[in-house]
Amino acid sequence: MGLVRRQDGVIGRAQAEACGMTAAAIRHRIRPDGPWQVVLPGVYLSHGGAMTARQRIVAAFCYAGRLAGQALAVTGSAALAWHRIRVAVPSADQVDVLVSAGFRRRDAGFARLHPTAVTPSVAFWDGPVCYAPPARGLADAVRLLRDPADVRAAVAAGVQQGRVTVGQLAEELAIGPRRQSAGLRRALAEVAQGVRSGAEADLVMLIRRSRLPIPMLNPRLFAGDELLAIPDAWWPQAGVAAEVDSREWHLSPDSWKATMARHARMSARGIIVLHFPPSRIRTAGREVAAEIRSALAAACGRDLPAVRAVSCAQVLTPGGTRRAS
Repeated sequence: MGLVRRQDGVIGRAQAEACGMTAAAIRHRIRPDGPWQVVLPGVYLSHGGAMTARQRIVAAFCYAGRLAGQALAVTGSAALAWHRIRVAVPSADQVDVLVSAGFRRRDAGFARLHPTAVTPSVAFWDGPVCYAPPARGLADAVRLLRDPADVRAAVAAGVQQGRVTVGQLAEELAIGPRRQSAGLRRALAEVAQGVRSGAEADLVMLIRRSRLPIPMLNPRLFAGDELLAIPDAWWPQAGVAAEVDSREWHLSPDSWKATMARHARMSARGIIVLHFPPSRIRTAGREVAAEIRSALAAACGRDLPAVRAVSCAQVLTPGGTRRAS
């Protein structure tokens, strides 16, 4: 039938009955050797075999009460994938669905229901499924994470990819539940300070734990009117810059050439440039901290580079003055 095709082979019991199928006809189709299989209570797949990721989402949304108006939107990792936000959050098994507050249906199988009194402000419909906005999906996804590093990485990735803004996430934090929101609150504060990735957040945490001087994060370094670089960390009192070199961004020859050219521009101006891969920050933190400390100490007594740093939290107004953005 057309409904089954439009729903990727998924159909709910109420939908089948609305199409004129009797209870006996449904039982005949879901018998052990029948053509249909039960994938969630009252939700069926019209063929055998494993389900696709799309079918799992449709099935979860049907189970959550799509026909009754109780299902509000798919959120969490499934929503992030639909919005093409590349973040490292668990996504394999569970489908998270926002449902109306007071809805009494419980989680079942791969469908995880989240009662809420805050209906998403924008609906993103794709066929039979409604998805939460990017900021809501990300906020809901990170509330389920336990490792602060994972939370920081997910928030920084969403902002860095331009899919969400700090302001949108702050709004979700303000109107959402306080339970399990501490990690999101900390990650937002770090991103607002200039952290652009999870690896950069790890570097900042290492610097704080090691009681090193706090650097400027992602400042623009100028020599006169020439933009030299935007290093991940900058210690202006020592003329030392640090770069977190993630393999994800340096696999292509062009990216590698750009990194080397940036390093050369800074070094030519007398800047000490340190490079750290993310894995080394995590596994050899003491060595990384010692190298930063040595570089800062080596700057004592030497002439500082003639460069000007503009914080990433500053913007130029039409009058030429700077103000906090």
